[in-house]
Amino acid sequence: MAARGPAVIRIDAIWLAAEPLDMRTGTDTALARVVKVFGAARPHHAYLFANKSGTRMKVLVYDGLGIWLAARRLNRGRFIWSDSGSTATVALNADQLQALATGLPWKTLTADHVIAVV
Repeated sequence: MAARGPAVIRIDAIWLAAEPLDMRTGTDTALARVVKVFGAARPHHAYLFANKSGTRMKVLVYDGLGIWLAARRLNRGRFIWSDSGSTATVALNADQLQALATGLPWKTLTADHVIAVV
């Protein structure tokens, strides 16, 4: 695999919101939702939201200078999201984010790569 260059956006923490977000939402409304759900938008943190059907995801990142808002849509299948009844927010690691973004069962991955749930 080719070596990766420097990251454009530094992300130190990844947070997933259990409650769905309207995907028509723009940057200001998404930022207001981050503040409401997570208490604040912290520098170098990524905040993930999905729509009700789980086919679209938005990611808001505050890099300390400005806001990045990205969207992802799956052409087939659904994102495997957190249960809204269990908790309002979930912390993820980079491997879990990669699995989530590709539609894989991210909950089975732990920080030490041990499979804990089947």
